[in-house]
Amino acid sequence: MMKSLRPYLVWFAVAVLLAIGAILGMQWVRAHPEHIPGVRFELAHPRGWATHGKLVALASDDTACFAAFDRAEAGYLRRPAVGNDVCRASQRMILTGNRFAPTMRPANAAPGCAVTAAMIVWNRDVVQPLAEKHFGQKVVELENLGSYNCRKIAGGQAQSEHSTANAIDISAFILADGTRITLINDWKPGDRRSEFLHEVRDGSCGLFSTVLSPDHNAAHANHFHFDMAARTAGWTVCR
Repeated sequence: MMKSLRPYLVWFAVAVLLAIGAILGMQWVRAHPEHIPGVRFELAHPRGWATHGKLVALASDDTACFAAFDRAEAGYLRRPAVGNDVCRASQRMILTGNRFAPTMRPANAAPGCAVTAAMIVWNRDVVQPLAEKHFGQKVVELENLGSYNCRKIAGGQAQSEHSTANAIDISAFILADGTRITLINDWKPGDRRSEFLHEVRDGSCGLFSTVLSPDHNAAHANHFHFDMAARTAGWTVCR
């Protein structure tokens, strides 16, 4: 009799293990939404395996993107849409206050919603930890060279992500004590400012679709270029 029950006991044990695995899997998903593509993006989520894909999706979904800021009660001013066709920018926004990111200088850059969301994650998970590591203080201001610019990529025929404000160029970081760290003056190896800038570049890879630094070419000698371009299979560029 016991022998005849053995197959059923094995299957019962397997079923129990599968049920336990499913429960643990569901608990892990709830605890790590940043890794699950189907879970909606939240500004509070840490950076995860699915973060880049979620941010890219927000670049083409104005409603979903601004809703993420509304849910987080992140203050912002939505700027009017500008341009037409390949140069239409409908997600331009300016954060109000510095609860989620350092103050932008100049303040009127108004990058797209998806880029702004990426910058919040970038500031929290890349910039500020590295500033504390190298300088023992926070970055309180970011200097930028602009976001919206209807043009093609320099030296090419493809339209720049700046054409839809889906990009931002960052040229300097200002620390709490007023120290100004610039790409043009501090990129070359030699001190902790350079180490900070290189580590910021490396930490940005995979979060943004495109990360271009002074190592890329002379046109980027004075700034980081970040964008949330949508590419086949979600591949990213980091130079």
